[in-house]
Amino acid sequence: MYCTQNEKINQVTESTLVVGIDIGSKTHYARAFNWRGIEFTKYLRFDNTAAGFKVLDQWILNLQKKHHLSEFLIGAEPTGHYWYALADHLKANQSSLVLVNSTHVKQSKALDDNNPSKSDQKDPKVIAKLVIDGRYNNPYLPEKEHAELRVAHNNYLRVKGDISRLKNKVQRWLKIYFPEYKEVFKDPFGEASVEVLSRLALPSHIMKMDAESINEIFRSVNIRAVGIKRSQRLIEAAKGSIGRKTEPVAAAMEIEMLIEEYRLKTKQIDKAEQFLESICARIPSAEKLEEIKGIGPISSAGFLAEVGDISRFQSPKQIQAYSGLNLKETSSGAHKGKTEINRRGRKRLRTTLFQAVLSLVSNNDAFKALHHYNINEKPNPMKKKQSIVALSCKLIRIFYAMLTKGVSFDPEKMLKDIQRPTFLAAA
Repeated sequence: MYCTQNEKINQVTESTLVVGIDIGSKTHYARAFNWRGIEFTKYLRFDNTAAGFKVLDQWILNLQKKHHLSEFLIGAEPTGHYWYALADHLKANQSSLVLVNSTHVKQSKALDDNNPSKSDQKDPKVIAKLVIDGRYNNPYLPEKEHAELRVAHNNYLRVKGDISRLKNKVQRWLKIYFPEYKEVFKDPFGEASVEVLSRLALPSHIMKMDAESINEIFRSVNIRAVGIKRSQRLIEAAKGSIGRKTEPVAAAMEIEMLIEEYRLKTKQIDKAEQFLESICARIPSAEKLEEIKGIGPISSAGFLAEVGDISRFQSPKQIQAYSGLNLKETSSGAHKGKTEINRRGRKRLRTTLFQAVLSLVSNNDAFKALHHYNINEKPNPMKKKQSIVALSCKLIRIFYAMLTKGVSFDPEKMLKDIQRPTFLAAA
């Protein structure tokens, strides 16, 4: 996956046709250059269809014949999901496609004309020049189980995000129309609470019922954890409620629809989790990661979904940079800038690692001890969040060793990172 700058530059020779493509939702623009950056012909405009891809193929072939070029290299800026179809087409034809960073394209626009303007005709030239300079990356498109896992994990995160947004909307609704509700049900999303909100959300509705009738609602759906006393407290809270009463019909409809959608999403999240686990069962490396106490199916699935085939990385530092957890510093002269993580990488991988470490710090004795050492005993103590980030990088190294060398997690070896003074260790 990773090449040095010189190796990338050496891939563009005198016999190489360099094509820069600006990706669009319906239409793409391409421009062709030689290894010195001299343009051969007018730009090509082609559609994001099978017919359009054939036009591109023929255009490249004609230029190769005309200028006696034996190779070609296509560079593109990944625009959302629009580049997937072109990438699959080029891969099927065994054509070389590389990607340039969108930030690099944006910052290089003014190099030729001192004008930061953007256009579909200008961008392909900027992209091609970056490719000639070796400023590109080889794209990774997962296959088979890894491809299934990435899509399934993205779907899981989407549904999880939907549930979080729905919960916030329900909390907002309660603050407006029934602020006292959480005094009765601390968790508004418990089984009994959801049943109440779906039938008797407004205080005015609850006050029309007696405790026995409300209790009967719980019994009708086999909820035994709450009873008459909770029903009585709910009625008392409704009688003393300060919630708004100006739009009862619309408010009741709003919470009814929110709860209906929440129930649907909880079913979907269960289905998404089961599907993730079924895919992980077909990937031996997933079970290997779950040997660590505190790492569950979701954490292992998230890591493998984002990283893909671990063998394409030559060291754990490359995964650290891939996730955006490598450090950056801005210094000049006597000024020494603040050191912080780069954040230029896969955000979902960073999130997965961060959440996995939070679980490990709570459930794994070795990680808990190392976290305590980082924030309390280290000569230069870290803040809690800094320690979590440091442990995220540590987890990358552990995962990499387990998956590439086939070794098991060794807590004692990890705890050797704790370096206490000799006299304390002897005591």
